[in-house]
Amino acid sequence: MNETLLFDSFSSAIPELRRDLQVIPVSDNGKQLLYFHDSMGYASPNFALDRQTEPVLSLINGRYSVNQIAKLLNNSVEPNDLLDFVQLLDQNRILNTKHFRLFSNRLEKDFEKSDTRKSALAGESYPADPHLLKAELQQMFKHNNRSADDTIKALYAPHIDIRVGMNQYAEAFSLIGEMKPDRVVILGTSHYAGYYEEMYGEFPFIGSSKSYELPFRMINSDRSALEHLLEAGSFTLNDRAHRIEHSIEIHLLFASYIWDHDFTIVPILVGEFDELFYHSSGDLAGKVDRFAESLRKLDDGNTFFLISGDLSHVGKKFGDTQTADEMRITTEGIDRKFLDYASFNQPGQLLSHLTENYDATRICGYPPLYTFMKAFPELIGNQINYHWWDEKERQSAVSFGSISFRTPSP
Repeated sequence: MNETLLFDSFSSAIPELRRDLQVIPVSDNGKQLLYFHDSMGYASPNFALDRQTEPVLSLINGRYSVNQIAKLLNNSVEPNDLLDFVQLLDQNRILNTKHFRLFSNRLEKDFEKSDTRKSALAGESYPADPHLLKAELQQMFKHNNRSADDTIKALYAPHIDIRVGMNQYAEAFSLIGEMKPDRVVILGTSHYAGYYEEMYGEFPFIGSSKSYELPFRMINSDRSALEHLLEAGSFTLNDRAHRIEHSIEIHLLFASYIWDHDFTIVPILVGEFDELFYHSSGDLAGKVDRFAESLRKLDDGNTFFLISGDLSHVGKKFGDTQTADEMRITTEGIDRKFLDYASFNQPGQLLSHLTENYDATRICGYPPLYTFMKAFPELIGNQINYHWWDEKERQSAVSFGSISFRTPSP
């Protein structure tokens, strides 16, 4: 780190705290802390401060200098100590400063130049040690009683935290354990494309030609298939949105466990489709149709399709005025209709259903699943499971479920 880039002024306004950070009060061995969660992965990992710093943090809003904050605190803190504190924040990429912007830009550029997409979840959502990971996965699938079904052509499954949905994952992925596809197309929800509007504004579909690295395996992308998809015009291989995205990685983790043969992947993130609620036949609709046509051409008999998405996100954590418990009956009704329309492969009815309340429950699996349904209208789905994860401490919940798709019997 170049120390000269850090904020170093007593009289200039201190840049504000980054607005994309979550500041979460936590307790650790009796200590009351403020934990800074950075979903983008720019800040130092596990950065936390004593909760007594909260009054100072509240004044770091882009308007006040070190000297001004010292006066506002009745000189209870020396300006030199305040500047040291500000520089500590800056060192750890907590402030929206030049140092932070240079660091984050360099991190993104380094990722884009790399040929490998390293795991973003190893050591957090699942063990980084390959032996521990395999043992954990074996335990997950050990108690599942579902038989494999080699007639399935596609699987819609969650990307919820593995520790929350382990039973549902085992139920879904065990159904396809005996298949041996040469290629796996993964359509996943893009949770981060919106951070790069200037990059993806015209591209709702985002691929990556990188090899995906998992603790016990490296899986290569099918570059010729990705090149083919570029012909649709709404697809890009500028893959910055893949760096920390979990929706594809979780599916790939299970695929690489149940299938020990060699296969390639076509990793595709799908951005927001909110425009369709207002213009169901506009520009975005045309892009979806054209991409669906290109996607269909990848179905060569040896390609399997994974669709990664959860269902509703409701409660105080997600901005609702009601708690998840208060919304549960209504939300489950919305989910059930969504799963029914998906199972009967009725994309028009699914879109109309979500348009009724403009996707008020935030079903994040809608864009990738809708795209798949448009590409393969002849397939019929079978619902595998449905689950409600209640975060009672946050008065919030996330629902998720799985559907298998197959060609209907003659």
